[in-house]
Amino acid sequence: MDSEDVSPFGYDAFRRSCPSHAVLETLASKWVYLVICALRRGRLRNGELARKLEGITPKMLTQTLRILERDGLVRREVFPVVPPRVEYELTELGENLAGLLNQIRAWSEQHVPDIKNARARAAEQQEDLGA
Repeated sequence: MDSEDVSPFGYDAFRRSCPSHAVLETLASKWVYLVICALRRGRLRNGELARKLEGITPKMLTQTLRILERDGLVRREVFPVVPPRVEYELTELGENLAGLLNQIRAWSEQHVPDIKNARARAAEQQEDLGA
């Protein structure tokens, strides 16, 4: 193992049994990623999140929010009104993560043309090999 792979915190995400591996597994979910990025701009209600995140099912949104709340990344606040109103916002830990994820999102948006071109070249090469 390279010395740069060793964490100063004593964790090794390359080891499946390491807790940091489980954290990375959670963060690898596109819905976790998108919910964190959506909440970066401030508090949102469940319905607002559902409208913002095209394609997420109500069940997946609920599961994702529960995971993020469990892991201390999102805070859920229930207001004692009828009907009940629930809002979600990032915790300090979630804000810290959101900054990193926002950089990844910006990178992906900036490099969409590069990725599309690479995919087109790969598809052409596959066609050439098959012909």
